[in-house]
Order: sequence, then C-alpha cells, then structure tokens
Amino acid sequence: MNKYFGVLLLVASLGCKTGGEETNTVADVSQETLAKHIEQLASDEFMGRMPFSEGEEKTVLYLEEEFSKLGLSPGNGESYFQKVPLVEITETVSKEMKISAPQGDFDLSFFEDFVALTLKPEDSVALENSELVFAGYGIVAPEYGWNDYEGIDWEGKTAVVLINDPGFATKDSTLFKGNEMTYYGRWTYKYEEAGRQGAAGVIIIHETEPASYGWNVVQSSWTGAKLNLESDAPVADVQGWVSQDAAEKLFEASLIENKNYKELALQKDFKPMPMGIKASVGIKNEIERNTSKNVIALFEGSTRKDEYIIYSAHWDHLGIGRPVDGDSIYNGAVDNASGTAALLAIAEAFKKGPQPERSIVFIAVTAEEQGLLGSAYYAENPVFPPENTVAIINMDALKSPGKMKDLTITGFGHSEMDQYATEIAEKQGRYVIPDPVPEKGYFYRSDHFNFAKIGIPALYASGSYEGFEIGVDSIKKLNEEYSKNKYHQPSDEYDPETTDLSGVQFDVQLFYEVGLKLSNEDSFPKWNEGSEFKAERERK
Repeated sequence: MNKYFGVLLLVASLGCKTGGEETNTVADVSQETLAKHIEQLASDEFMGRMPFSEGEEKTVLYLEEEFSKLGLSPGNGESYFQKVPLVEITETVSKEMKISAPQGDFDLSFFEDFVALTLKPEDSVALENSELVFAGYGIVAPEYGWNDYEGIDWEGKTAVVLINDPGFATKDSTLFKGNEMTYYGRWTYKYEEAGRQGAAGVIIIHETEPASYGWNVVQSSWTGAKLNLESDAPVADVQGWVSQDAAEKLFEASLIENKNYKELALQKDFKPMPMGIKASVGIKNEIERNTSKNVIALFEGSTRKDEYIIYSAHWDHLGIGRPVDGDSIYNGAVDNASGTAALLAIAEAFKKGPQPERSIVFIAVTAEEQGLLGSAYYAENPVFPPENTVAIINMDALKSPGKMKDLTITGFGHSEMDQYATEIAEKQGRYVIPDPVPEKGYFYRSDHFNFAKIGIPALYASGSYEGFEIGVDSIKKLNEEYSKNKYHQPSDEYDPETTDLSGVQFDVQLFYEVGLKLSNEDSFPKWNEGSEFKAERERK
C-alpha cells in the first residue's frame, strides 16, 4: 500500500464543504489548444521569453491577442497589462575571487567555483578583504529559538551559509519542519536575512541534494542580466554561491579547527564562527530601469462578479544565454510555456462551458525566474481585492508523461483547497498525495507563494508520482532526467512528435473543474489551523 494512501483517506473523510449547488455540466479542456500554445510560446521566435527583451514583447502581445480572441475582458481596467517596474542589472564579475588565508593565498574561479551578483543599482560594488564568517544556515527564527547571526557586528563581513535548513539535514521531525523545507531554507531568505543583518556579502554553499538542483542550474540562473523590484529593503553588497569543492577549500584554509562544518551548524546553540580568511571580488554593472508586464484577463461572473478566482502561470523564461551544445535559446517549453498555455486552454473551457457565478481571472506573471517578481508586484499592488479573492490555482512546469494516477499537492495540509482538489481527482479515478519531496521547498518556489502571503488560499499540484501506464520508478527517472538535463537549459524544448500531453491535459482539466466548482459556491475555502498564512486571511 502506498504510504500516502492514509493521508488520502483522511482528506476524503473530511469531505468537501460546499455552499452552492453542484455543477454537472463541464467543458473539456482541449489538448490541441495546449499543444498549439506550447509550441508557439516555446519556439525560437519567442527567444526564450526573457523580460525586457524582444521575446517579452512577442509574448505579451500574443497573450493579449489570444485572450481577446476568446472574448475575455481586459483585467486591469481597460488594459490587459499591469506594468511592473523593474531594474535590470547586467554584471561583469571579476574572473577570480581572491582569498587571503594564513596558510597561503589562492583564487576561486568565476563560474567554475563561484558565481556572484548584486541587487544594488550602483555602477560597481566590491568586497575588499571582507572577513568570511561561517553563519551556519544563515537563519534567524525566534519561534524555533534559532539565531545563526547572534553576537557579531556584521559590518564589512561576509556570511558563508548552508542551503536548506537544519530539519532537512537531520530528518528530525521536531526540528523546524523536519524533512520539509521551510522558507528559512530558501536561497531568497538567506539573501534577505544577510541584508537585514548588515553583512557586506553572503555566500551560499551549494550542495545538490539540499538545494534540489545541480551546480549547472546555479551557473545558468545566477549569471547574466538580473532583474529585481525597486526596494528600500537592506541588501548585502554581494550575493553569491560557491560550489561544494570550493567550500571545502575555504574551510580547509580556515582557522576553524573542526572541519566538519555541517555538523557544527546543526547545534541549536551554534554561534557564528570567524574563518580567519578574507575574500575580495568586484562587480561592475550596467543598469537599466524598465517596465515589464503582467498580463491579466477577466471572465466576469454572472451573479457574484465581485468575487474572484485566480488562475496564474508565469510567462517568462531565461531568454538567450550561454550556449550549451551550440544552442543558446532557453526556450522553456515545460518551464513555463506549459502553464501559460494552460491559462489559455482553461479560459477557452470556461467560455465553452456554463458561465460561472463568480468572476474568473487569468494572470500570466512576469519575472518568476528572477525571484517571483511579477507575482510579488501584484501582491503589493493587487488589481482585485485580496479579501474578495476566493483562491488561486497556480500552474508551473506541467510535464506529466501520460495520464497520472496521482495528484501530488505541493503545500498539502495548508488549506481546504486540498479537499476541492481531492473531490475532482477522485472523479478522475486518481488518488491524492502530499509532495513526496517536501525537502525541495517547491511551495516557496512558484508564484502562488506571493498570493498565499497576502492570505489567498492556493492550489499548486500536478500528477508526478505514478502513471496509469507508467510505474513509479520510471516516472522518478523521467523527473530526474528533466531536472538534471533540461531544467533551466536550452534543451527544455517542445517536440510535437515525441511529447505526450495527455497527462498535462488531465491535470489542466482538474484545475478547470476545481475553479468551476469554487465559482458556483457562496463560501470561501479556509486556511487550516497551523498554517502560517491563516492569520493574514483573518486580518482581511
């Protein structure tokens, strides 16, 4: 018996709370529509859909035209666009990070050993003989009695920190959330906390298992032009990563006697440890301020038009970058032409099927790959009142190789959205499981997270564990192959001859029917007790 079946039975026993009549008539989501839009959006013509590029212009105009063809209204007043002001920083990093150590100086090589960037819109920034201090996991979490920064004046110093959090490393269910990554484990948090502490720099030690991706992903994602929202939040001058091998060199050269630094970081009474070595690296910047776009379309409800269900997907990918095997266009077919195509296919289904009582909103957000920036901007500047927004269904990287028996819910247990999804999944003959790899922190890695932070219950799910015709082991190998060889690589392309979209259609049909059910109710799904997002909803 699958170890997650017990969780499924619990969800099923809770039932699905409904406040309106059942809707028996549903439309079919078109697999042909999905294929058409994925092929177009992932074509070389769209140049990898990088914000601030010709690829962006082609993408947002395409989405505007397609939503208009379907008869959907502009979602932002008279416009389909929400302008998202961003600053683009294209950095040139010095070829070496120079390390000054008592046993002898040495260099780390850019790209091979380290990557670095800055979020400061300044012509140049640098670390100049900045003292390296090992700060464990770089976490300040009062609720866990944890502070990796305590007791040091961080001015001028650079924090060296581990990725993920102590719960993952120990698998101790009483420590943080055990094997499930918390937000404290995400690289975004590490950078934010170092800025709050006043550190001059922060360097994350890469390790494939706790990061959930290889060094090649760091190389492709943390080099080249970078976008960010303009912000007054404090940030370190330099943010970077070092490879596992480079980290070993740093600790071997350090004055920390116990070289088992990972074990040291697991102690609850851990205090930051000066390493006795210094680092120097410089970054020169080209700065451009520009405006990207979220694309928003509205299908107005029949009777409760001022209550909204949101479908979201990010339209962007990495554009044109460093060539791999002679290919420099990062097409992003799975990530996330698939989710963007799903927006259009669901919109088409709503137009074909019964009109919903509540309004349906379709948001294709920008700059997800740069740190969930488009959804963050929307959350700070919502077009539709969060207190009137019923829920969000987010679609990112849909790649099911054929119809799947499972529906894996990332963030399972947070809200009653689990129950809605379970009801439709059972109708499809499927079972529901929580994310079997919660240590990868996927709940914090896509756009629904920013909506959850303002109190809107989220569903983020897909079939990814067991197929009707493909077994668990084979699915696991396919997922691993995508993560290793295609994720954030030019090879994430669409081939109509070899790509099976039946599983993607199966998932998208479920998302459509969950939204349709929600649209004809008069209640709002609730956050569960223990979810960190519950309090924000109750403040609305």
